[in-house]
Amino acid sequence: MQFARGWQRDLREMAQVAAPIVLINVGIQAMGVVDAIMVGKLGGAAIAAVALGNFYFFNVSVFGIGLLFAIDPVVAQAVGAGDHAAAARGVQRGLLLAVAVAAVVTLCLMPGEWLLGALEQPPEVIGETAVYARRRAIGALPFFLFTVFRQTLQAMGPVRPIIIAALIANLVNAAVNWLLIFGNLGFPAFGVAGAGYATAISTWAMMFVLLWLSWPLLRDTVRPWRPESWQWGPFARMVRIGVPIGIQWFFESFAFGLTALFMGWMGTASLAGHEIALNMAAMTFMVPLGISGAASAVVGRAIGRGDVDSARRDAAAAIACGVGFMCLSAVVFILFPTELATLYTTETATVAVAVALIPLAGWFQVFDGLQAVTSGVLRGTGDTRVPAVLHMIAFWGVGVPLGAYLGFRTSLREQGFWVGLVAGLAAAAVLQSLRVYWRLRGDLRRVVIDQH
Repeated sequence: MQFARGWQRDLREMAQVAAPIVLINVGIQAMGVVDAIMVGKLGGAAIAAVALGNFYFFNVSVFGIGLLFAIDPVVAQAVGAGDHAAAARGVQRGLLLAVAVAAVVTLCLMPGEWLLGALEQPPEVIGETAVYARRRAIGALPFFLFTVFRQTLQAMGPVRPIIIAALIANLVNAAVNWLLIFGNLGFPAFGVAGAGYATAISTWAMMFVLLWLSWPLLRDTVRPWRPESWQWGPFARMVRIGVPIGIQWFFESFAFGLTALFMGWMGTASLAGHEIALNMAAMTFMVPLGISGAASAVVGRAIGRGDVDSARRDAAAAIACGVGFMCLSAVVFILFPTELATLYTTETATVAVAVALIPLAGWFQVFDGLQAVTSGVLRGTGDTRVPAVLHMIAFWGVGVPLGAYLGFRTSLREQGFWVGLVAGLAAAAVLQSLRVYWRLRGDLRRVVIDQH
């Protein structure tokens, strides 16, 4: 009975920590969902253009996002150890990384027509996709600065300012979409490009609101600027923690992105239907991703204060919460694919593809949740290199080859690509779970960046 009460307490505490982070992730993802739904009124080609534009933006950004997630173990473990100077140095190095990453991403978003043409995407969406991506580039710098501040607050604990910032950003995004997509209140009707402007403007709003609300918490990490934050040795050690996370996320994201490219080769309806199914799956994925962030923070803080037993219990509770939610969402996807698809569009060809794919998205929910949460647990311990290798094996040794074979060589077509995604996620979930089991059995020590 005491054991059961202990488990209930661990699950309740993890849910309390994770719930706000889940709300943050859902709020950020909701901007993409609103974009897709609102441009859906312009037709399947507009949905496909926004889908391809988001794929373009995210795939050139995802390595940088992973790089900045080095903040998780560095700052969380420093907070747990009561080492405020180390936490401040970690944040300041994160800000330097954010500026550098934003500059590279902005440049990569410029040659859209050339790149999408080389990838043989549908000609009717290339132009609008490229323009959308360039409008999104306006928001690259605040996006990465927001990531630094967000990860810092999650590592510290207080996340209410992030929730408020995400809520305000969604309101701004919806309002500017309404004005600039359709040309309401005398504004020009930019169509798909208007959605890009809206997302960029709302990202700036989100960053400034977060900084304003959380300045009392962040001030001591940003000011005064510490000269040692410029030192190359510690900076390089932090980068070495973040690079494997970036590689892991890039290869996972590109596996999904390559599937989008395959869909584009099959036509606009296939690409639009794929985007609808993936958009729905991405929304539910925000829950285990939020739990992953919470797990990384609480496990990191426990290791920082030397409480390894708490780190193990927190990891188990996070996995149980993430997998439990995804089992419920899987049931919804499998039972109600038509109702979900028609929230986006009523075009028959697009809906037909989406209805065929949404149940498959339901099946991979459980595996996706498990691999996301276990990745967060490992990140909290400072283990980033091995998970990157495991992800490459799962997605590029299993998922992509199987999906390409089933999609191009069998009658499954679009469904075949998604069967490959299911297989890749299942492999990643199993491999990462084994790694967590092995890692938590050993001695867990704090990650040290500055060596004195």
